[in-house]
This record gives sequence, C-alpha cells and structure tokens, in this order.
Amino acid sequence: MMDVGAPPEPRYPRKIATAADALARIAGLPRPLVMTNGVFDVLHRGHVTYLEQARGLGASLVVAVNSDASVRRLGKGDDRPLNSLDDRMAVLAALESVSLVVPFDADTPRDLVVAAKPDVLVKGGDYTAETTAGATEVIAAGGRFVAIPFAFDRSTTALVRRIRG
Repeated sequence: MMDVGAPPEPRYPRKIATAADALARIAGLPRPLVMTNGVFDVLHRGHVTYLEQARGLGASLVVAVNSDASVRRLGKGDDRPLNSLDDRMAVLAALESVSLVVPFDADTPRDLVVAAKPDVLVKGGDYTAETTAGATEVIAAGGRFVAIPFAFDRSTTALVRRIRG
C-alpha cells in the first residue's frame, strides 16, 4: 500500500480577507472588478449560477458576506444563519468563480462597496439600482449596476422551510 501522505492544504483560505485587510486585498485584484453581497447561508444551484454569471462581467469577483449578527438583524429568523460566517466564507472561497470573499457587519454593505470602488455592482434579479446599497455611488463614480435574472428559482429560506416542514 502506497503512503500518499497528508492531503494537501486547500487553496481557498488565500481567497478569504479579514475586515481589516479587505480593502488592500480588493485593490490588488485585476480590473474590471465585480462585486456582490449576500448571506449565502446554504449554497445552492441558484447561488452558484448567479456567481458564475457575475464573474463573467469582469476579471475579478468580490463577494461581501453578512456577518452572523448582520444576518440576524435582517429578520431571517432567530436560528439563522445556519452556517457560521467562517463556514459560509470558506464555501464561497472554494468556488472558482470567486476571487475574494470579505465579511461585513453593517446592516448593508454600502460603506464597503463605496470604499472598494467596483466597476460593476451585481445583485439578483429582484433588486434594482434604487434598492441596492451602494449602487448610486458606484454609478456616480462611472461604474454600473447589473441585476442578474434568476436562472433557477431557489431560496435558502424556502429550502429550510421544506426541510423542517
């Protein structure tokens, strides 16, 4: 029996920023820079498809992820998120389409978006520039907002209800 040794370390940790180094890490990414945000509690086909499409709009994709406290303030339920911030960021970072994952603790990512200066700010098809935090500022700085239509009707909230029901 051949000893293959310890498994290699996963490559995704290098794609996870801390709140403290997020802006410096974002500044070092290739442009055009695409940015999106969300909870991404239980990653599903809708998320993966959306992130692949978002990455297709530029050279780099930054995903800002709500902290656990921020998710609870969104009113998704006292037991949400189901997965911790560290786990949610690790799963996102493992995706080829994602260049960098950054956390945010505010109720919206507006300040992070404005400071990151993305070329393209992306949200799902149920958002508009008027309802997306930071979109007005991105557009005023010469960037653009893109709402990606849902390719698959999926929802973590609906999935959780189905599992529990």
